[in-house]
Amino acid sequence: MNKIKVTPYMPTELEVKKLDENVAEVQAYPFENGFAITLAHPLRRLLFSSSVGYAPIGLKIEGVTHEFDSIRGMLEDVAFFIINLKNIRFKINDENTNRVVINYTFTGPKELKGSDLQNSDVSVVNPDSYLATLNEDAELNFSVIIEKGIGYVASEDVRDELDPGYIALDAFFTPVRKAVYDIEKVLVEDNPNYEKIVFTIETDGQIDPVDAFKNSIMAMNEQLSVFNKIMDSDFQTGANTQENSSEISKLLQSIDTLKLSVRSSNCLERAGLKYIGELAIMSEGELKAIKNLGKKSLEEIIEKMKEIDFPVGMELSEDTLNLLSKKIEELKSKEEE
Repeated sequence: MNKIKVTPYMPTELEVKKLDENVAEVQAYPFENGFAITLAHPLRRLLFSSSVGYAPIGLKIEGVTHEFDSIRGMLEDVAFFIINLKNIRFKINDENTNRVVINYTFTGPKELKGSDLQNSDVSVVNPDSYLATLNEDAELNFSVIIEKGIGYVASEDVRDELDPGYIALDAFFTPVRKAVYDIEKVLVEDNPNYEKIVFTIETDGQIDPVDAFKNSIMAMNEQLSVFNKIMDSDFQTGANTQENSSEISKLLQSIDTLKLSVRSSNCLERAGLKYIGELAIMSEGELKAIKNLGKKSLEEIIEKMKEIDFPVGMELSEDTLNLLSKKIEELKSKEEE
């Protein structure tokens, strides 16, 4: 007879093996029945979509105006040259740099490979990858923009970022070539229905496969963190939660966003008022009582608050008012630290 539980079984075992330079296997177990696939499937998707890689996004070739052109003395047309270039997997040597522009000059006769494109700025993780063949009369001058990114970005989405003369390229950033998982049965206390996840990850060499798996775990945790808000005692339930959250966010904006005159701004600053919400919860009489606030400044503030749909003296629910007051206090306390 199965034991009655009040919490699911917590997996405890993790095994990581490097099967090859760019291939790793990750095993985790034991999971309750059905839990393994619940975790494995989104992790697999995140492996492809969250791992950082590098790709060429723009190409400029001297004497070439479009991708269907040809180059004197080069065996390949520009279209085939682009295909071969996108198959070369670059890596920016400085991890803190997101984009580099590399200029190349080659003369024939020569067979160009990925290794010919390496320099102090970029490495090529597949140096034997073929690029083009030049005859003895050829001279090839071109520039490539290498970018750091995730996932896939279509050429039309980067075209506006490029200088004139550049051909926009579809960018395949993801360095993960393969990410597959198997769900196996494992025995726990005579129960054969527990599960094991066996992941196999292969990358192109731009990133270590174990690091790619770590990235997917981090991405999952970051995406799930939005639900941590529900643990906050101040979190409001009900249909108006999103609306109230948006309202609070706007009320916590700096008074500077109202773009008041210098005289009005200085007057409010001297009064210790910094946030739009502080003005919204004041009555017109309280606002008028602020020292040295003249009639024109008063009218300006009232008009500006109306324009953003938070009139002076607006009525707020008790929950919203309490939360707003608390958040303002917290912000001011941090500023004083």
